[in-house]
Amino acid sequence: MSDRLSPRALTRRELLASALILPIAGAWPQRRSDELPTLPDIWQAPWRVVGGPGADKLIVTRQRVPGQDVAASRVSNPSDRAVSVKEVVLCEVSLRLVPPDTLVYGEGFQMLTQTAGSVGNPVDAGSYTDAKHYRLPTATNAEGARTFYGMMKIGSVLEDRNAAINPVPQWVLAFTSCRRFSGFFRFHGTAPLEVVVDTEGLTLGPGDSWDLEEFYCAIDPRVMKLPVERLILNHPPLKTAAPPTGWCSWYHFGPRVTAKDVLDNLDAIAKKIPGLTYIQIDDGYQPAMGDWLETGAAFGGDVRKVLDEITRRGFKAAIWVAPFVAEEQSHVFQQHPGWFVKDADGAPLRSDKVTFGGWRRGPWYALDGTHPEVQAHFERVFSTMRKEWGVTYFKLDANFWGAIHGGRFHDPRATRIEAYRRGMQAILKGAGDSFILGCNHPIWPSLGLIHGSRSSNDIKRTWDRIKTTAQQNLLRNWQNGTLWWNDPDAVVLTGDLPENEFLFHATAIYATGGMVLSGDDLTAIPEKRLAILKRLLPPTGVAAVFDDDNLRIGQIDLPDKRRLFCCFNWGDMPETLTRRLYYTSEVTLKDFWTGESLGAVTNRLTLENMPPHSARLLEVVNG
Repeated sequence: MSDRLSPRALTRRELLASALILPIAGAWPQRRSDELPTLPDIWQAPWRVVGGPGADKLIVTRQRVPGQDVAASRVSNPSDRAVSVKEVVLCEVSLRLVPPDTLVYGEGFQMLTQTAGSVGNPVDAGSYTDAKHYRLPTATNAEGARTFYGMMKIGSVLEDRNAAINPVPQWVLAFTSCRRFSGFFRFHGTAPLEVVVDTEGLTLGPGDSWDLEEFYCAIDPRVMKLPVERLILNHPPLKTAAPPTGWCSWYHFGPRVTAKDVLDNLDAIAKKIPGLTYIQIDDGYQPAMGDWLETGAAFGGDVRKVLDEITRRGFKAAIWVAPFVAEEQSHVFQQHPGWFVKDADGAPLRSDKVTFGGWRRGPWYALDGTHPEVQAHFERVFSTMRKEWGVTYFKLDANFWGAIHGGRFHDPRATRIEAYRRGMQAILKGAGDSFILGCNHPIWPSLGLIHGSRSSNDIKRTWDRIKTTAQQNLLRNWQNGTLWWNDPDAVVLTGDLPENEFLFHATAIYATGGMVLSGDDLTAIPEKRLAILKRLLPPTGVAAVFDDDNLRIGQIDLPDKRRLFCCFNWGDMPETLTRRLYYTSEVTLKDFWTGESLGAVTNRLTLENMPPHSARLLEVVNG
């Protein structure tokens, strides 16, 4: 290697690019040192099939879409015997020379898993992991290995805080379809990265072939424009004009919610903040998990009458349902045991035998989305709620169990992705024109099947949960308004937290650009906090774009040409934030929450000694 390409002579951007290229440089012509490997490059790496006897005889073909950084792939069985196929490794890429402090991000299979941090020190950004909590077989790897599902990216940190939006490109790898199989990335730090399709041990017959999932690899700006275009093409999103607003009973009343609690808050909303459109009854109205068309005695009233009153008052009725699960004592389980995913002995599979058993009234059993009678049941339940109960918004929780692993489906040829998607399609048919929110759901398998997607763990009135949910939400900002509306979970503005932490929370919600639902008892919210809630309405629908995944400063450009900056001090010590603005003349900034003017600035924003656990939302008022 010449001195000109010596690592000591490279910029950080060149070093990252070279690190990704050099370990496999022999597989394609030499490239400029400031380019990252793209699809034609890594697609020349070898593939392999993992499975039973005869797997080494299978053939994988990979075909690039002309003019696109996208490829389709297929596995075929040219032999005269059936072969069990565990997984298909589409390619491997070495990361051994990537600087260990390079930022990394990976999605989880289900909502509560995310990975952030660096190549040398990846950390759990999500609260409950696919590997330890949900015990996904594909996520349980050798010590130190991690599995990302659907999408991952590697990119540098913004070194110069006087610079604008991070000019260093991200290397993005994504599966841009999820029709039948789950695509994932097996990440070993600086060991080879494996690009894998999970074929779940299904049997590929002699002479048969399977189309695998579409794959994307390229350098991409932070807005993720190109992979999003392919995801939308393959899974057209369900659309509404704007993110919903509303109120949710769970975050104050929990499972002990009563009809009176809901009606009292309906009165308060009508008087104080009628911009909260959907009034959502959460978990607690039903007598048992699975019996959604019945009302439990503890609710203290007929759920239908409460929903009717919501509609009569001019608001929109919304309800929580966990359609894919049921408890053992439920009527649906007792009367229809054949509707459930089976274990190896043909009995209904207890979910705690293979995964997390459920957070309340478990262990749960999972309804089988491949069963025609289950599909008819889903359609009937949701059609009843829509047409007879007047529900126009469904919060679907525990959707992960619709894609449960380790069981047997009614359709033995179906994958768990297909089981989930078939069940969801039946739900959509019954729900008609209702808004569908996915919660605790498998993220990629939900593409094209939901209007809104929860993007974080449940909120709690503690600093730790405010901080972690904000990080989880903001790392998924690229999904908002493209794949669906992000639901950053409820806004909670009552309790004993200091004012700076409540404003941090409200600023993070605003920065998502997503849905806004209050989680407080609005009969007792202080006026000062109510004023903050009102400022969040209506939601903008526009997510902040951050300088890097450290999420310190983000920029929000609204359709009406307004520009805002959201600035966060996540730490426990004061911190000074600075950012170049690139204005050619002076502009004035004001605090969005207080209206306080910060005076005129030209090309640099500096916030001196921001207190710990604080945030500022600054609006450009001229310029």
